[in-house]
Order: sequence, then C-alpha cells, then structure tokens
Amino acid sequence: QVQLVESGGGLVQAGGSLRLSCTIPEGTFSRYAMGWFRQAPGKELEFVAGTDGSGGSTYYVDSVTGRYTIFRDNAKNTVYLHMGVLKHEDTAVSYCAAKRRLSGSGLSASEYDFWGQGTQVTVSS
Repeated sequence: QVQLVESGGGLVQAGGSLRLSCTIPEGTFSRYAMGWFRQAPGKELEFVAGTDGSGGSTYYVDSVTGRYTIFRDNAKNTVYLHMGVLKHEDTAVSYCAAKRRLSGSGLSASEYDFWGQGTQVTVSS
C-alpha cells in the first residue's frame, strides 16, 4: 500500500493560518486526484477539499470555502492545503488521501485508495 506522508499540523490561534503538506513516493503520485478530510472529536470523517490530477479543478466543503485552498505541485509529488481564517471549529485530525479512479464525485472517503496517518490541527479561541 502506498503511504502518504503528512506534515504541517499544529496549534494556531483563531484567525490565523496553517499549511498542510502531503507527499507520496515518486512514481506513485502521478495524476491521482487528491483530497483532504478531517475528523473532529466525536464527529464523522468529513470531506474538506479536493483537486483533480492536474490541480486545475478544486472543490471544497461549504464550511471552508473562501478560507481554504488546495493546490498541488506534481513535480514534488506534493499536495497542500492552506487553511486560512482558522476557527476553533476547524480543530480536527486532518488526513490527505489519493484517488486513483476517475469516476465518482471525489467527496466520499470510500472513493480514496491511499491515506496518510493524519496530522492534528488545533485552533485555539
């Protein structure tokens, strides 16, 4: 199984920003669609943001639209999630995921094949 490697989580004050990074081994990242999910305490895993293989198309959950930006650098086999205007409710474990199939909406966790271990994002009030 391909292992995604995440970094960038941490503690930030409300209103601040944070950038998460996710990499996969060279030769594997290729043109996979990539997504970010999160799971807050007591909540189900939630789709946050996604992008197609080229980074030309992006999509977000309503609660982060306008605050978060997903982008990728295929030369570095890396996808990023810039999180801005962070709120306490953004506190969650964030996961990156890779999707091989072209079909599907890209919004469901079940569509993704490879996952990172998660990185904690904590937003203080």
